[in-house]
Amino acid sequence: MKRKKLRSEMGWSSPDKVVVRGHDLTELIGNVSLGDFAFLELKGRLPTPQESVVFNAIAVTLVEHGVTPSAIAARMTYLGAPEALQAAVAAGLLGMGDRFGGPTEEVARLLQEALKDAGDDADLQTLAEGIVARQKQAKRAVPGLGHPIHKPIDPRTPRLFEVAKANGFSGRYVQLIQVVAEEASRSLGRDLTVNATGAIGAIASELGLPWQVCRGLSVMARAIGLVAHLQEEAREPMAAEIWARVEEEASQPPT
Repeated sequence: MKRKKLRSEMGWSSPDKVVVRGHDLTELIGNVSLGDFAFLELKGRLPTPQESVVFNAIAVTLVEHGVTPSAIAARMTYLGAPEALQAAVAAGLLGMGDRFGGPTEEVARLLQEALKDAGDDADLQTLAEGIVARQKQAKRAVPGLGHPIHKPIDPRTPRLFEVAKANGFSGRYVQLIQVVAEEASRSLGRDLTVNATGAIGAIASELGLPWQVCRGLSVMARAIGLVAHLQEEAREPMAAEIWARVEEEASQPPT
């Protein structure tokens, strides 16, 4: 059996050179932001100025979310293994799923699949009704809508849409998620506005990112936030107190 030749377009190096996606790394260092470099890795090219603004806006939105379960997992792991910061960050990232960080992927998937075979003149209301109906039938919430804290509006959403529009990325995906929110509110009988993950799923789709990598946007950005949480944990520990409280309150003998 003939073996498949192994090949990657991501990068290569020689004794005197490092190349990433066809670019000499030394020419990128000092000239390209972290967000632009991430765009290069994902898309195979550097972003336009407009793409740079929008992509970096997404990344900034996703870095920090406070003392979430993900951050707590990272802090608790750091308590047990302070010599392995990378393990603590990994623990936090492993806690990112459909409830925390994952909805961006699900939003992008719903929007991209809905518009994939639809013509340019497809009725967005009809598409939105189909999305909401399928989610109801599956007894699943419509992803990207509503927020347990930010009510009635997620303050991040208008700003994300504003940045996207100002830079030419407010097309059919952005329009569709807004119509979906309106239809879901009507169908479910409660106010469900687009939250940050809904906005990001739509805007990432406008940028041409496949839905399969959209959860990765949260992973990349949140890793930065988790490192910062661990820096704070080293300075002002809370993990030991969390452990002590759990031990005291949840480990009582049965009465």
